Amino acid sequence: MRIKELILQSWDALARNRLRSILTMMGIVWGLTTVVLLLGYGQSVSEGVLAAFLGIGNNVIMVWEGQTSMQAGGQRAGKRIHFKYDDLQAIRDEAPLVRLLSGEWDDGLAYKYGDKIISVSSKAVQYPYGEMRKLNIAEGRYFEESDFTEHRHVLIFGPNAAKKVFGNRDPVGDHVTINGATWDVIGLLKVKIQDSSNNGPDNENVFLPFESLSDINDQRDPEMIAFQPVSALQHKAALGQVREVLARRHNFNPKDDKSSPEWDTVDDTKQIEEFGIALRLILGFIGVLTLGVGGVGVMNIMLVSVTERTKEVGLRKALGARNRDIALQFLVEALVLTFAAGLVGMLVSVLLAHAIPPMPLYSELYKTANHEGDIVLKTSSSVMLTAFVILAFVGVTAGMWPALKASRMEPVEALRYE
Repeated sequence: MRIKELILQSWDALARNRLRSILTMMGIVWGLTTVVLLLGYGQSVSEGVLAAFLGIGNNVIMVWEGQTSMQAGGQRAGKRIHFKYDDLQAIRDEAPLVRLLSGEWDDGLAYKYGDKIISVSSKAVQYPYGEMRKLNIAEGRYFEESDFTEHRHVLIFGPNAAKKVFGNRDPVGDHVTINGATWDVIGLLKVKIQDSSNNGPDNENVFLPFESLSDINDQRDPEMIAFQPVSALQHKAALGQVREVLARRHNFNPKDDKSSPEWDTVDDTKQIEEFGIALRLILGFIGVLTLGVGGVGVMNIMLVSVTERTKEVGLRKALGARNRDIALQFLVEALVLTFAAGLVGMLVSVLLAHAIPPMPLYSELYKTANHEGDIVLKTSSSVMLTAFVILAFVGVTAGMWPALKASRMEPVEALRYE
C-alpha cells in the first residue's frame, strides 16, 4: 500500500471521530507550542548573556604585572615584574600567534571643563585596542596611527563618562584640560552592553593614546598587555608565546603564571556557551515532558481505535494483509494525527512569539533602543527543526505500541471479537 493511500485512509479514520481527534490534537498543540517557546526563550537568553560578556571583545587575553612564585636565573621567588614599553615590540616580533596587541594603562584622571574638575576612569591604549575591544564610535572618529606617533592630545569618551564631564552637551569637537594641557575630544563611543570589564565598563571610561600618556604623568611603560590570538583555538599557544617573551626579558620562569597573571576571555566564552547549551537542554526537557503528555493522549486514543477496529484488522488479515501492513497503517494514523497537530502548534507558537513583547535583560540598565539587550522570543529555523525532531519522536513513540498490538492480533480471534 502506498504511503499516500495510507495517509488518506488515516485522515478519513480521524475525520470519522472528529471531536475525539480534535481534543487529542489539543494536547499536541499545547505541548509543541511549549517546546518552541521554551527553546526560543533559552536561545535568546543564552545569546544575550554571551553578547553582553563579549562586550569585552572577541578572544581577548589580558596579562598583568605580577610577582614571581618560582625561582629563576638564580633569583629568589617574590620578585615584582614591571613591563617595559619595548616588551610590546618584542612580542610583535617574536610571537607569531598574536594577531593584535596593545599596551594599556588604567587609572583615574582629573578633567577640567569650565570651572569644574571631575575625576574619570581612563585608559591609555594603542591603535589595535579598538578592534580587539569593540570600541564602536557613535560620533566623531577613532584614533589614527598618527595620533600615536605624533603624541597628539586627543580623547575618546564613553557615553556615561561624557555625561559626567559635559552633561548633555555634545562632547565631540570640545576640549578639556588635563594638568594644564588642552586635550581635544575626537570621538564618542556607542552605548555598549557589557557585563565584563577591567577597570570598569567602556561606557564609563575615557580613552587616550598610550604614547601621549607621558605628557600627563611621565608614564612610558604599560601596566597591562592586551592581545588577540590569530584564532580562538590557538589561544593557549599564543599566551604561551607571550609569556615566553616576557619571561626571557624579565628573567622569570615561563611556567610561573603568578609572574604575569592573565584573564583569558576565550575560556570564559566557552563556559558561557556551555551554560547556554545547558539552559536550552533544561528548558527543552521541560517542553518535552509537556509534549509527552500530549503523546500519551495520542497513544490512548490509538489504543481505543485499535480496540474499536478489531474486526477490521481480523478481516484484513484474513484477506492476506501482513503484520507489517497492519502496523504501518496504525503508525501512520498516529503520525498524521501528531503532525497535523504539530503544524497547528508551530503556527500558534510563531503567532505567540510575535505577540509576546520583548522582556528586558540589559535594555533597562543601558537604556538601549531597538530591543537591544532584551529577551526576544525567537522561532528560528534551528528551534523549529529541533521541535520537529522532538515531535517526530513523540509521534513514533505514541503510535508504536498500538501499531504492534494491532499487528499481533490473531485473525480468528479478531473476527470473533464483540
